[in-house]
Amino acid sequence: MLRSYKVRLLPNQIQEQLLWKHINTSRFVWNFGLSHQLERFKNKEKHLSGYDLRKMFTNLKQQEEYIWLKEISAHTISNVCLDLDVAYKRFFKKISGKPKFKKKYKCKNSFPIRQDSFYFNNNCATIEKIGKVKYQTNYELPQGINLQGKFSNPRIKFKNNKWILSFGMECNKQTQILTDNKMGIDLGVKDLAIVSCGDEFKVFKNINKTKYVKKIKKQLKHAQRIVSKKYHTNKSWSKSNNIIKAEKRVKQLHNKLSNIRKNYIHQTTKELVNKLPKRIIMEDLNVSGMMKNRYLSKAIQEQCFYEFKRQIQYKCEEYGIEFVQANRFYPSSKTCACCGFIKKDLKLKDRVFVCPDCGFEIDRDKNASLNLMNYKG
Repeated sequence: MLRSYKVRLLPNQIQEQLLWKHINTSRFVWNFGLSHQLERFKNKEKHLSGYDLRKMFTNLKQQEEYIWLKEISAHTISNVCLDLDVAYKRFFKKISGKPKFKKKYKCKNSFPIRQDSFYFNNNCATIEKIGKVKYQTNYELPQGINLQGKFSNPRIKFKNNKWILSFGMECNKQTQILTDNKMGIDLGVKDLAIVSCGDEFKVFKNINKTKYVKKIKKQLKHAQRIVSKKYHTNKSWSKSNNIIKAEKRVKQLHNKLSNIRKNYIHQTTKELVNKLPKRIIMEDLNVSGMMKNRYLSKAIQEQCFYEFKRQIQYKCEEYGIEFVQANRFYPSSKTCACCGFIKKDLKLKDRVFVCPDCGFEIDRDKNASLNLMNYKG
């Protein structure tokens, strides 16, 4: 299976300048290609494919005005052209919106690198036109020049004052001896997950309610107010350096919160998969419908339910565990885990489930996780 990896790069001053040159050129190539496609559309000419755009830039390099394009890796330019072509194809198929121009301070600072000549050796990543760049990671990565081409779609991005190298690598599935237990996972807002596995029961708390996260959210709120006040007092149309600096602080705090949540979900899903159940059952939540509740929308968004499902799904595939999503309309909370009676008048405020048929009393979320564990769909 193909797994994605992220590695932090530690470039020197000269290498950092080259990296920025690649980022700025990638943005120029995208905007130039998009402008050319729009011009052809206005003139009622045929849309150019990604390969035709590559040929156009090959000819453009020969002109004296654009000779500086030769300083950049040809693979980077050609891949940006293919990315633009993919964006147009998605637009034509009505999967996504129309491709837009990339603004300097709003777009993602990233660019693709050449796959064939990229490899790791002696704690350095060798990248075309950049050279040997030191990296930092906890992964044990394959070393040596003989492994060129093993890595798929390598890209470099600058985020939160850090240079990140991302790539895909083919990995073998880990053969594990699974237990006979089943696992039911009930996701919630009060707690992230309520889990029943065999005779065990565990609650994973909501990370957004911890003091540390609340402190960062308070700092974010303060930083956003500062940005708002600076915009209010700014009389010119252009952004001042102080506004750019204040917005940078907001981005850093958003990134910090995002990393905390993703790390917590990784730790939670890893702990669940390490129990090695033969089957994991999780409810299929209508998140878009839940987000319409204005009182709970923010709390639901911060729980990152889709990311939780995505992570546990690929980890189950890696370990050979069967992953099942219960029917969206399966009444896991309203069904009695003891006798199977469905309590149709159960409301959201009722946190304790009391069965009117057999008198069984249990916490509402624990009852849902037990029903999911015994789900037979």
